Amino acid sequence: MSGCSTCSTLTAADGSIKGCKSNGGCSSGGCNKMNTFDWLSNMETPAKYQFDIFEVRFKNGRKDFFRNVNDLEIYPGDPVVVDVPNGHHLGYVSLQGELVRLQMQKKKVKNDDEIRTIYRVASQKDLEKFESVQKRENPTMFRSREIINELKLQMKLTDVEYQADNSKATFYYSADERVDFRELIKSLASEFKIRVEMRQISLRQEAGRLGGIGSCGRELCCSTWLTDFKNVSTSAARYQNLSLNPSKLSGQCGRLKCCLNYELETYMDALKDIPKVDTGLLTDKGEARLQKTDIFRKIMWFGYKNDNAWIALDTDRVKEIQKMNADGKKPETLMEDKVGGENRESQALNSDLERMDKKFRKGGKSKPKNKNRRKKKRGGKSNFNKKKPE
Repeated sequence: MSGCSTCSTLTAADGSIKGCKSNGGCSSGGCNKMNTFDWLSNMETPAKYQFDIFEVRFKNGRKDFFRNVNDLEIYPGDPVVVDVPNGHHLGYVSLQGELVRLQMQKKKVKNDDEIRTIYRVASQKDLEKFESVQKRENPTMFRSREIINELKLQMKLTDVEYQADNSKATFYYSADERVDFRELIKSLASEFKIRVEMRQISLRQEAGRLGGIGSCGRELCCSTWLTDFKNVSTSAARYQNLSLNPSKLSGQCGRLKCCLNYELETYMDALKDIPKVDTGLLTDKGEARLQKTDIFRKIMWFGYKNDNAWIALDTDRVKEIQKMNADGKKPETLMEDKVGGENRESQALNSDLERMDKKFRKGGKSKPKNKNRRKKKRGGKSNFNKKKPE
């Protein structure tokens, strides 16, 4: 297996992209980075109603829309030569039909004359020329990083993409502050004899272009399907009762994980029924502090000071005790009043620790078993077969 020539995803051994046609992934010779499943592929549409705009994929999952003005017979996975500013480029068709219309509506792209055209299906000569151009990308990136270090610019060069006609190179970089790269552009243009375009990307976009495996064991969302990056704050972790540990909450981009927002709305709806406990609950036995909250089961655990047992209460009981405390009253215990001569059972989360405490409460170690066998191993004599005196 070798790296995919357009998005660095694994593909066939010869490096070619055959196109999975929505029937598989890299194992079947296609490319699934930022892929969209065509669930309308089995539906036949009359020729006069077919949508004439195609979605074309370029390096590292970058996509754009192009119009098929020449009525070419094109299918997902086919290499095509498309019109780009000041030249032409080569990409691979990733989507066709009505789903392209939906994708344009989602990305708010207007169906007007600004959409560029597809010239032709790429020939073998086009593919060979494009492959030779791509071989320049890695050496260019390494040399560009050396130039950036020489100029002492505070920026990180992530990737370089050459246009198929070898007329322009796009340099993708990330930086925390504004960078004056006018001198850098002059150096790069004179070094590589090509027109240079600098494009700044965020750290999340950088992680999506590079790819990787997340702490969940799956590929990064930003490199497989996530295109819109929303703001993620630490309050999302607080609402979900997560530990505010930066090493666990941060992704490979160094920012908070995007998946913290996935279930946030569900937690926010569930928290509406959870009472807010700023202080402990007062009872005749003492003050009980909140230890843990199960948001979806609506159970809250409270514990007394110097007591290992945690008592589980439902939210209605907590609200009842809070109302009694507000009126200056205290219940006898946290548990509900007796019903039918029985008290409400409490649940201890640390029952395993209690069992260990009972085991070693008396102190000392348990007596060793099979004393006679141990003595025999040490060379001692056992009294087991010793005859009794007559």
